[in-house]
Amino acid sequence: MSSSSKRCLTLLEKCKNMKQLKQAHAQAFTSGLRTNSFALSRLLAFCANPNHGSLTYAWNLFTHIQDPTICICNTLIKAFFLKGETFKTLQFYSNMLSKGMSPDNYTLPFVLKACAKLQFFHFGELVYGHCLKLGFVFDIFVGNALISMFCGFDNVKVARYIFDDIPGLDVVSWTVMIYGYGQMGDIDTARLLFDEAPVKDRGIWGAMISGYVKNNCFKEGLYMFRLMQMSDTEPDEAIFVSILSACAHLGALDTGIWIHKYMDQQKFPLTLRLRTCLVDMYAKCGNLGIAKKLFDEMQQRDVVSWNVMISGMAMHGDGGNAIQLFRQMEKDGVRPDDITFIALFSACSYSGLAFEGLRILDRMCNVYKIEPKSEHFGCIIDLLIRGGLFEEANQIIHRMPDSSNPSDEAIAWRALLRSYCSRGQTKLAEVAAEKLMRLEDHSGVYVLLSNLYASSGKHYDAKRIKQMMKSRGVNKAPGCSSIKINGEAHEFIAGEKSHLQMEEIHLILEKLDKQLHHAGLSPYS
Repeated sequence: MSSSSKRCLTLLEKCKNMKQLKQAHAQAFTSGLRTNSFALSRLLAFCANPNHGSLTYAWNLFTHIQDPTICICNTLIKAFFLKGETFKTLQFYSNMLSKGMSPDNYTLPFVLKACAKLQFFHFGELVYGHCLKLGFVFDIFVGNALISMFCGFDNVKVARYIFDDIPGLDVVSWTVMIYGYGQMGDIDTARLLFDEAPVKDRGIWGAMISGYVKNNCFKEGLYMFRLMQMSDTEPDEAIFVSILSACAHLGALDTGIWIHKYMDQQKFPLTLRLRTCLVDMYAKCGNLGIAKKLFDEMQQRDVVSWNVMISGMAMHGDGGNAIQLFRQMEKDGVRPDDITFIALFSACSYSGLAFEGLRILDRMCNVYKIEPKSEHFGCIIDLLIRGGLFEEANQIIHRMPDSSNPSDEAIAWRALLRSYCSRGQTKLAEVAAEKLMRLEDHSGVYVLLSNLYASSGKHYDAKRIKQMMKSRGVNKAPGCSSIKINGEAHEFIAGEKSHLQMEEIHLILEKLDKQLHHAGLSPYS
């Protein structure tokens, strides 16, 4: 190789932007490197960079290559995938095969990831067949991509089959498999696999913690976090997000504050995602003031950040400020999504702002062109009934579009039934209950109707509903609540008396009951 060619290759390695790359490309052309596979591969690799590359330039360059090698094709496949051109990744792969080229263990992981991202199940199975035929299933990179893809297809059975067949598993294999079980809700198998993992790095801990939190096992997620700390493993952003979510759901403010302080002490970079999680945690744990302060301090906000703050205000019954914040969101040029309007309807409902809610509904449909979903209808019906607008609520629910999924329609009818029951509207509740029973076989409708009859003195009807529930084999899941005192979470399950201080708790409740009756108040009102 001539000295000018060597200088050109060195220049290619030092390029910082597309302008420099084009200059280096011109020099490569004049230096006789226009057919050199290594030089062309380096040019394409730079173009594949998602930060400063150019996919258009890469494609133009590729079309002038007469006999591209598998290395060059792999570079372009990577470029398509990293630039978000997922469908083109699969198109290019198909073209490779049609020209008789054989993929290798660098090609296949990107193709498998593209299949998972697009949820192309049948294409993914086809590529799996190629992996089997070419003997790449036992390659760790291809094997891990296959496990990840089948977990993404909710097919953990095949994923586990591949996992068990790979001779030399690495931490990525264990992480992906544990995460897959967690996403599918099989948290027990995920934990068994976690315990079997020979090495537990941050990714494996994070997959297990994420699995617990996703499946509403918040206490177990926090316990796993403490075990991770004892192992001297440093958490990453994903783990902090999971733990802050667990704190928010448990109302574990002390733990949430500790995590916030820990991140500050460690000078951990507070990304937009983490700041949003902190706002959510403080709002759900009852400290709306700190949540609003953190929100106001955010230099960058996306629609999720605004939604979290509006939801926090709605949760605390501050409908006026929630609507005001929404107007500020519009002024700042952030486009609301369907979640924003669910939060706003809830805020209006809790604050008795029925007509304001209807105005927001009109804005949602006519300004932002967002079609109301079942969740929106449920919130709107609730706010109308809270405002005493029963006829309007009935009109809204009968205007709901026919849904292919009965559970979507059931959400709105359940909100209607709940509202009727809370206001003692027996006749209307019966109509809503009858409709709901046709849509779903859930214990909630029976319990609501039975309680309504009992509170109205219709004990025979209340008993009849309970017998109907029993004869149809509908089981009621016991209610559960938890509270954190002095750093310890206490959980109470309806019908159980397993808490060590249950006798003391009952004594205090009896005293409170007597004091309320003495003051002429009812503890059930």
